[in-house]
Amino acid sequence: MPPRPTQEERTIACPCGWRAQYRELRSKPVLTVVGQAQVLRPYYLCPHCHQGQFPADQELDIANTEFSPGVRRMQALVGQDASFDHGREQMNVLAGLEVTAKSVERTAEAIGEEIVQRRREEIQQAAQLDPPVVVGQPIPVLYVEMDGTGVPVVKKETLGRQGKTDGQPAHTREVKLGCVFTQTKCDKDGFPIRDPDSTTYTGAIETAEEFGKRMYLEACQRGWSRAANKVVLGDGAEWIWNLADLHFPGAIQIVDLYHARQHLWELARKLYPNDTAKQKVWMDKHQRHLLDQGKSEALVLALRSIDATHPEVIEKIRVEANYFERNAERMRYPRFRRLDLFVGSGVIEAGCKTVIGSRLKQSGMFWTVRGANAIIALRCYHLNRQFEDYWEGRRAA
Repeated sequence: MPPRPTQEERTIACPCGWRAQYRELRSKPVLTVVGQAQVLRPYYLCPHCHQGQFPADQELDIANTEFSPGVRRMQALVGQDASFDHGREQMNVLAGLEVTAKSVERTAEAIGEEIVQRRREEIQQAAQLDPPVVVGQPIPVLYVEMDGTGVPVVKKETLGRQGKTDGQPAHTREVKLGCVFTQTKCDKDGFPIRDPDSTTYTGAIETAEEFGKRMYLEACQRGWSRAANKVVLGDGAEWIWNLADLHFPGAIQIVDLYHARQHLWELARKLYPNDTAKQKVWMDKHQRHLLDQGKSEALVLALRSIDATHPEVIEKIRVEANYFERNAERMRYPRFRRLDLFVGSGVIEAGCKTVIGSRLKQSGMFWTVRGANAIIALRCYHLNRQFEDYWEGRRAA
């Protein structure tokens, strides 16, 4: 049993400005990593506002919860990794702790929301002031990659939003995901190698404007200012390049080569439906000799000279020709290869699957935007090896 407060400790400050007085020791059930426990702590009551206080709850980090910090840490870890029910099972099997799937959900999302708020404050501060220059060794090449992927959400999150099919409502919301990584060398064949454990992720369901500020802060914290070569890599989405121009001026911009090839394949299928042989011949001519060689202007001219009569094909040619014309400078692949740079955005595409898809797009899952963003933030913290930093920060607070 804890000792009762000394005479000097029998009153404490109350938010109303008066002094709360010690009344008694009160018990609270708390689930800890070694099982259920009863915590006795002093109770104080203010005679002016009649507000009660348990200051020990703040010190022990058990305010407004029946779980110890260690148990909440476990719930956050399993909650960001797999379904909440699976997390409940994991805690039972590995630690012998009986919790509900709902408690795993609430705890994981609450901690995720704390991380969301911390990040939001950092972003606001960076927008108002120049972010601090991160001191360290020069970075040969630093990459920023961005992409988007849909996450299934509950109906209230898609009200008034148009789906991909005309006349059909949306069933998903787009998560904008970004990553930052570095490169210092190439392999024996001259292909660039991503530095091990250099990738960090950040993302959320938010507007492109909000996401741009998020990516800018992430890049600055990773050493954007001391990178000798700065690269922004992505697909042809207009919002990506708008953000690149706004937040990363002067960076080398590269459209993912494989995404560009996919645009050609889509056109080939329109030109020669149900004839794979002709599709391959046409692709070989335009891909190998024009696209892969960075001859964007010649490729655009070749596309616009195609003789077509079907309105749908004509429109497809126009759209793709405009796409390659708009991204011409981002498709100088021979130049990028001479600089030993990546020309594919495989890192962020894999990130969309591992960071978002494997956790938030499982069968039967439907999210609120708030819940999804909380789990995304928690998951990014874990994958970025910042999870323990969060708990160290709580202990120091």
